[in-house]
Amino acid sequence: MGTYLLLTLLRKRPFKVRDWTFPLPPIKIFSLQVSIAFLDWALAGSILYVLLPPSSGLTYFGFLGIYLLAQVAGLVSQVPGGLGVFETVVILLLSPHLPASEVLGSLLAYRGMYYILPLLSSAVLLGVQEVLQKKEAFQKFTQVFGRWVSALVPQVLAFTTFVGGAILLFSGATPAVTWRLAWLKNFIPLQVIEMSHFLGSLAGVGLLILGRGLQRRIDAAYVLTVALLGAGILFSLLKGFDYEEAIALSIMLGALLPCRGYFYRKGSLISQRFRPGWVAAIVVVLLCSAWLGFFSYKHLEYSSDLWWRFEFQGDAPRFLRAIVGAVAVVVIFMISRLLSPARPKAAMATQEDIQNAARIVPASPQTYANLALLGDKTFLFSRSGKAFIMYGIQKRSWIAMGDPIGEEDEWSELLWQFREMCDRYNGWPVFYEVGHEKLHLYLDLGLNLLKIGEEARVSLDSFSLEGGARKGLRHTHRKLENEGCRFEVIPPEEIPPLLPELKSISDAWLEEKNTREKGFSLGFFDETYLKKFSAGLIRKEGKVIAFANMWLGAEKEELSIDLMRYLPGAPDSVMEYLFIKLMLWGRQEGYRWFNLGMAPFSGLEDHELAPLWHRLGTLIFRYGEHFYNLQGLRQYKEKFDPTWEPKYLASPGGLALPRILTNVASLISGGLKGVVAK
Repeated sequence: MGTYLLLTLLRKRPFKVRDWTFPLPPIKIFSLQVSIAFLDWALAGSILYVLLPPSSGLTYFGFLGIYLLAQVAGLVSQVPGGLGVFETVVILLLSPHLPASEVLGSLLAYRGMYYILPLLSSAVLLGVQEVLQKKEAFQKFTQVFGRWVSALVPQVLAFTTFVGGAILLFSGATPAVTWRLAWLKNFIPLQVIEMSHFLGSLAGVGLLILGRGLQRRIDAAYVLTVALLGAGILFSLLKGFDYEEAIALSIMLGALLPCRGYFYRKGSLISQRFRPGWVAAIVVVLLCSAWLGFFSYKHLEYSSDLWWRFEFQGDAPRFLRAIVGAVAVVVIFMISRLLSPARPKAAMATQEDIQNAARIVPASPQTYANLALLGDKTFLFSRSGKAFIMYGIQKRSWIAMGDPIGEEDEWSELLWQFREMCDRYNGWPVFYEVGHEKLHLYLDLGLNLLKIGEEARVSLDSFSLEGGARKGLRHTHRKLENEGCRFEVIPPEEIPPLLPELKSISDAWLEEKNTREKGFSLGFFDETYLKKFSAGLIRKEGKVIAFANMWLGAEKEELSIDLMRYLPGAPDSVMEYLFIKLMLWGRQEGYRWFNLGMAPFSGLEDHELAPLWHRLGTLIFRYGEHFYNLQGLRQYKEKFDPTWEPKYLASPGGLALPRILTNVASLISGGLKGVVAK
C-alpha cells in the first residue's frame, strides 16, 4: 500500500505496457479506495468476532489484527478463498484466548454467512435474470421437460411430506431445549404448550398418511397437507420454540404451494390403497419415534401419574400422550378403511348417450360400432359430439372397445381425453381389439401394444361356391337345401313379433352349450338391442331353427353378425349354412367384406426369440382346448378363405399387464367365474 501511495503522489504520467495504458488515480480517489477497503475488512472481521464465544482478554481491535494477518496469509497461499490456511492461522493465534473446538465452530458459521450465503443468493439472482432475459428459450425447455417434471414433482413432494411427518414425531419424542422452554413460559401459558406438543405429533402422523395421497395426486391430500404443514410450523414454535424444524417445514410448504396443478385427481383418501412399502414405512417411523422417546426418558421411573402430569419441564408426560395420540390416529384410519364402502362402479350410459351414439354408428364402416347400442358401456364423446369411445371399467382397468367411432380427424384428441380421464382417477387406459391402421395413436399415448389374435374378413367380391376349394361349402349348402332349410332376411320392423320364438331358441342354445351370456365385446339376448337390427333366419318347415342379428357397415364396406343361436335339434352345419347364405346375400347387396370375427391367440410367433407373451399365447392356442376350442375356431373360419388381420391390445405394460388381461376377460365374461366356466 505504501508503494501504491508513493506512486500516486510522485508519478503523474500513466504507465504504458505496449498498447495498454494504466493511469494512476488522484490522491482523493486513493483515499476513498483505502477507506472503503478498510471498512470492508473491518465489517467482515466484526462478523467473525461476533460469532466467537466471549473472552475477557480479546478485544475487537486485537482480534482485527489477527483477522487481517490470517487474510493476508490466505492471499499469499494462492488457495481459493484461503480455505484452510485462513482457519489455521486464526485458530493458532486465538489459542491463548479460546479453545480450538469453539473457534472452529465459529469459523464454519462465518464461512456459511460470508461466503456460501452470498454465493447462493447471487446464483439465484443470476438464474432469475437469465430466465427473464431468455423467456422463449426457457419456455421451450419447460415444454420439452414438462412431462418429466409433472411425473417427478408429486413423488418428491410425497417423500418430503413423509419426512416432515417424521420430523414432527421425532421432535415430540425428544426433550425440548431447556432455555427455550424457560423463555417461552414468560409469554405462553402451559396449556398452550401442552396442546401444541400433542397436536404437533398428530399433525406428524397425518403427514405420514397424506404422503400416499400426494403420490397419487389426490386434490384433497394437497389441501390437507398444506393445512397440516402450516399447523406443524405453528406447533413447532409454540411447543418449544423449535425454529429449526419450523424452517424445514416452511421450506416444504413453500415448495408445495405453487404445485397445486399437479394434484387434480378426485378421490377419497379413505378408499386409497396403501402399498406394503408405505404401510411398513409408517410403522417404522412410529416404532422409531416410540423407541426414541423411551430411550430419551429411560432415566425416569414409569408411573401412572406421568400421564396426568402437566408442567413446563414435563417432557416425558408430553411424549407419552403424544405417542398414544399418534397411534390412535393410525388405528382409527385403518378401521375407517376397513368399514368404508366399496368403490361404486361406473354408471352405465343414459338413454340420451345411447341416442347420441346411435346417430354416429350408422356412418361407421366398421360393424363393431354397433356394440355401442348394447347398453352395457359408458361413452366419452368428443367436444364436437361427432366421435366417441365406448368403454367399461373393471377395477383399475378402463377398457375401451376397439378404436374410436366417428370422425377420424377427432380420434387423436378424443384418445387423449380418455387418457387424461383415466389418469385423473388413477386408472389404466386399455384399448381392446384395436386395428393395425392407427397403432401410432396408441404409441403416442405411451401405451404398449400386444397382439391378441387375428380377425377373419372374407372378400365378398370374390366369394362364390364355385371351384374345387369350395367343394365343402357346396356340399353343406346342397345338403341343407335338400333337407328343407330356407334362408331369409327380416328387417328391424318385423323383429318384435318373432322375439318370443327367438328367445326360446337362445335359451335352449345356452342350456345345451352349458354356458351363459357374455358381454362388452359380444352381444347378448336383449329385446331392445335386437329390435334395432335386421336378422338372418333359417327356417325348416316354417319353423325358425337358427338366427343371427346382422350388423351393416356404412357405405356397404362391411357386413357381420353378432348373436348366433340355433336349436339343439337343428341339422348339422346349420350355422355354416347360415354363414354361406349371409355371404351370398351380402355379395348380392354390394357389400365388400364379411367379418367372421376374431380368432384369439391366432397368428402369434412361436420363435425362441419372440416376446414372452407370444410364446405363452401360442401355448394357450395349442393346448387350451379344455376351456376354449381356439384351434377349431381358426380352422372353421379358414373354410371361407378369409384375409387375416391382426388385432391388438393397447395398454400399460410391465407388472400391470397380467391384471389388465384378467380384468378384460372378467369384463367380457361377467366375472372371473365366467372366464373359467365359459
